[in-house]
Amino acid sequence: MDYSQTSMVDVAYDIMEGLKAPIDFYELWEQVAEKKNFTAEERDENESVFYTNITLDGRMITVGENRWDLRERHKFEDVHIDMNDVYSDDEEEEEETDDGSIEDSYSDD
Repeated sequence: MDYSQTSMVDVAYDIMEGLKAPIDFYELWEQVAEKKNFTAEERDENESVFYTNITLDGRMITVGENRWDLRERHKFEDVHIDMNDVYSDDEEEEEETDDGSIEDSYSDD
């Protein structure tokens, strides 16, 4: 298949569909770069862009230790992040002072 006009993320998805287990990021990147026929310079220029794109793509997830897999292979409970656990209203509260400016106060609990 000719991947020259296919996005790097779509190439990665095609590769991962053929696998039965998670894959190391660098191994995945090497396969994507090979299928895209990237030169050494293009590999260097696109590696961080590829990492950002697979991070943002909802079809793939990191399963730890820089290994990636297809989200569809995992239960929702195993891959869902409850944002209430990440952002807590108690962490930082902004209070308006008498002069109208905003003051940050941090909670220790």
